[in-house]
This record gives sequence, structure tokens and C-alpha cells, in this order.
Amino acid sequence: MKITSYQQNLLSDSERLTAFHQVISEKSKGIIYDLGTGSGVLSSWAAPLSRFVYAVEKDPLTAQIAQKNLSQFKNVSLMVNDAKSIFFPEKADIIICEMMDTALIDEDQVPVINSVREYLKKDGDIIPCGVFNGVEAVNTNINHPCYQEEETPHTELMSKLIIYDKIDFKKYIEPEIDYDIIIPVKNEGTVSAIKITTFTLLTPDFICGPTPMMNPPLLIPTNHLKVKGGENIILKLKYIMGGGLDTIRASFEAFS
Repeated sequence: MKITSYQQNLLSDSERLTAFHQVISEKSKGIIYDLGTGSGVLSSWAAPLSRFVYAVEKDPLTAQIAQKNLSQFKNVSLMVNDAKSIFFPEKADIIICEMMDTALIDEDQVPVINSVREYLKKDGDIIPCGVFNGVEAVNTNINHPCYQEEETPHTELMSKLIIYDKIDFKKYIEPEIDYDIIIPVKNEGTVSAIKITTFTLLTPDFICGPTPMMNPPLLIPTNHLKVKGGENIILKLKYIMGGGLDTIRASFEAFS
């Protein structure tokens, strides 16, 4: 299979691949859209199990790689375009639209699925079908948002995980997030950042946690606030899904 270095990293993420392969093998049927097909690996799994696959890739160089990898399948049409601009000739039984960025903050696919969802049949499915996001107060030494890899940067957990948002991809995704979240503190010390963890619902019954290339934990610096175990603090959290990391605003306040 022809791939780029970025795609090599994606294909090296065995946990992500195993999860998607299982769900695509179980759910594939009829007409399938693969939005952002990349190397074409997900389309190659869906094609033998479906009537027709529309594999969409807007990057021309990446599309050339996908074309070579998918050339053996007579029931796959590679569409080199932005999915938001395509008029699909028939509605989809399944839409594959992989969302890989934590909390969807830096995720280009948010406006894509909002646009293409109208082509999904009433009884159709989206893979993945949603995400839910959790946040923890932490103490760490960072100056800008960054993804945590193998516990680096090191963090001291100051609270339990609070689930603050659940997103159903079959419904319109409102991009702007603006929450005041009550965080119960478990340790005495200082909170200086938050850790966001995203869990992906490949199906309503199949949850995939963070993997190296799909929704790795995101650390975001905040103001420093002295806290005591057992008290509550308020996290004021804003960002735009699909808007990028520069849209994040996060700060702590004492709970009054």
C-alpha cells in the first residue's frame, strides 16, 4: 500500500485500526461515503461488503495515493474535492467520517459532517457515531496547549474526571463551546492546567479511548489557583470545534 509519512503514523496505531476494522466489517452495507479517505484503507475494508463506496479526498497528492490503493475495487469512486462542495448522486447507508482531534477543537471534519449529514438515509449510520469529553484539573508546567504522549508532560491530577460534553454526530454539531464546569478537588495544592480526554463512540456500544493518533489527551494551561481537597472550583471553558487550538480559553475561579 502506498502511503505518506503521516499516513504511516496512522497505520502504526494498531488500537485505532483494530477498532475501525471491527466496526466497518460489522456495519458496512449498501452505499458508503468515506469522507477524508486518506490512503484509502477504510474504503478498502468497506468496499467488499458494500454496493458502492464514494471515497472523498480533497488533497490531490493524497488522492493519488488513494487511487493506487483502491484501483482494484470496481465499486469505489474516488472524488477529489472538498466534501462540502460535492453533490452526491445517491444517499448513504453509512458515512465514515473519522474525527481524530481531542474535543474536536482542531478537527477539520466538524464542518464536513455538518454539511454532508443531509445525505444520510433516515435509518443510516455514521462511523464513528459520536464522542464524549471529560476534563480534569491538573498541576503541570506548560505555557501553551499540547498533547500528552506516554504521560509526557508529567501532570499531578487534582480532581476526578468530569464528563462535560456528549456529541451525537447524527445531529448538528454546534461549534461554539462555552461552559462553566464545577470541578470537585481531591488534593490540596495548586491547579495550573486542565487535561481534556475524548472517548470515541464507534457505535453506541463500542467505545474507543484515546490512542496515539486519535484524540490523545490535551493539556491546556490556566491561571494558577490554590485549592484544598474536598472543595469545588469552577472551570470557565470556551473553544470552537473546528476552530483550532488558538480558540481555547480556560480559567479557574473559586466556587462561591
